[in-house]
Amino acid sequence: MPTRAQRLRKNPTAAEIRLWRLIAPLRLGSYHFRKQAPIGPYIADFACHHAKLIIEIDGESHFLGAGPQRDAARTSFRQAEGYRVLRFTNLDVHDNPDGVYASVLAALATDTAHAR
Repeated sequence: MPTRAQRLRKNPTAAEIRLWRLIAPLRLGSYHFRKQAPIGPYIADFACHHAKLIIEIDGESHFLGAGPQRDAARTSFRQAEGYRVLRFTNLDVHDNPDGVYASVLAALATDTAHAR
């Protein structure tokens, strides 16, 4: 039986597909991103373990009910593990791909400055 992460990898959202294509130049370079990567008890939409960077694509459910509290708990756990978390909405990915890419690039550049 497939794990939850495997099921999520096989059924990406439209925004996840778009972001994966958007960061393709980075993935072909020196950054290895994983889709639906388990980190502790949580699954990150995208993770670059080397850069300790997580990218989350948030749909409507993240803004309703207990969604914000769940996101805050996930973010706190990940930060305690040394990761930085970038959050974008589905709308950001679809309507502002250049801005999303620039934000990811800036986060990676910051990491490169710390790592060397």
